[in-house]
Amino acid sequence: MFKFIHCADLHLDSPLRGLAEKPDAPVEEIRQASRRALGNLVNLALEENVQFVLIAGDVYDGDWQDYSTGLFFNAQMNRLKEKNIPVYFIRGNHDAASVITHRLVLPDNVFEFSVDRPETRLIEGLQVAIHGQGYKQRDVWENLSLHYPDPVPGYFNIGLLHTSLEGQEGHASYAPAKADELIQKGYDYWALGHIHKRQIIHENPYIVYPGNIQGRHIKETGNKGCTLVTVNGDTVTIEHRSLDVLRFYECEVDLTGIEDDYDLSATVEEKLVDLVQANPGIPLAVRVILTGSTSLHREFLNDEERYFNEIVNAANMASDQIWIEKVKFHTTLPKGQTIFTMQNDALSKLLNDDRLHDEEFLNELLASIKKVQKKLGPYLKQEDALVIESIDDLKPVVQDARDVLLGSLLKGGS
Repeated sequence: MFKFIHCADLHLDSPLRGLAEKPDAPVEEIRQASRRALGNLVNLALEENVQFVLIAGDVYDGDWQDYSTGLFFNAQMNRLKEKNIPVYFIRGNHDAASVITHRLVLPDNVFEFSVDRPETRLIEGLQVAIHGQGYKQRDVWENLSLHYPDPVPGYFNIGLLHTSLEGQEGHASYAPAKADELIQKGYDYWALGHIHKRQIIHENPYIVYPGNIQGRHIKETGNKGCTLVTVNGDTVTIEHRSLDVLRFYECEVDLTGIEDDYDLSATVEEKLVDLVQANPGIPLAVRVILTGSTSLHREFLNDEERYFNEIVNAANMASDQIWIEKVKFHTTLPKGQTIFTMQNDALSKLLNDDRLHDEEFLNELLASIKKVQKKLGPYLKQEDALVIESIDDLKPVVQDARDVLLGSLLKGGS
């Protein structure tokens, strides 16, 4: 029997966006989050006495700001070296050979795979064969896995690959591959990276995305960590292990029937308490999304700043481990109520017209937006870029735009 850790997308020293400027946010903890998560990874490897560690790309978030990034990584790898734990890694799109200009000699327990061609590393004592290839440049459009070698007979064969499998959304399609192609390779385990959401693509053999080890913004929500793999004869078992030190969440709160500030605060607080209880001991960065039909909708439009702070106040009452990343006001007025009292006013009719349910309007708008997105091209490849691909993606954007206009009109703005 042997154990190993499969992790990916460390993005060491990547900033956590949307938090540092918030009042009372733990700025230093936020800045150190990716380093602390890597420290937790090494702690886990030592506690579980694993035989080796796999890193499936994007150790770094890009070129180092200074040498402290590389020094920290090497220091953590040295902790593993002291316990004779080897580390095998490939470069991904963020730390491709052409991207990283700074260099430090790696500890001799760390083995980097070639960026020029696939190669195989053997761990003879365990009869394990690890096959992999890193990125020479950031944009890799060919299917690297097609050139991976055949499995080594009598060995437990692992494919280490930074890829966007067919059907994955929200990430650039680097080194694209199909799950069927990986299965047909005949390996016993595929250790993937690049997609930041944990996914088990296939079992027997396992094809796994462990997700990134630390969420960095609101699009990377929930529990983040690595996959601990145990191999006992022909039996392979996997389990997710948490490594993150701060967690992002979206929390939807239905305000249907809520008519005053006290009930608003109590309802939000209750939801946030549930979230804290589900994530004991870890700080949470929460985006609160207010939905439902409530007469408070008019008040939200008139004074978003005040109600943002009402939500912050409710969070403070719920727990001291919550920071409000943003509040989204997606409520509507109860049926029969209108934003403006002048029912015959042309502007009133226009603004009270609910275009969110007008399929013809939405389809025309979606077509226009897709034309613009096509022209924007490379700018939309950034991981936090807003990409609208369907009416479901479009509706909240239309709602936000409508609310901004209404709020401005209610305040007498232009």
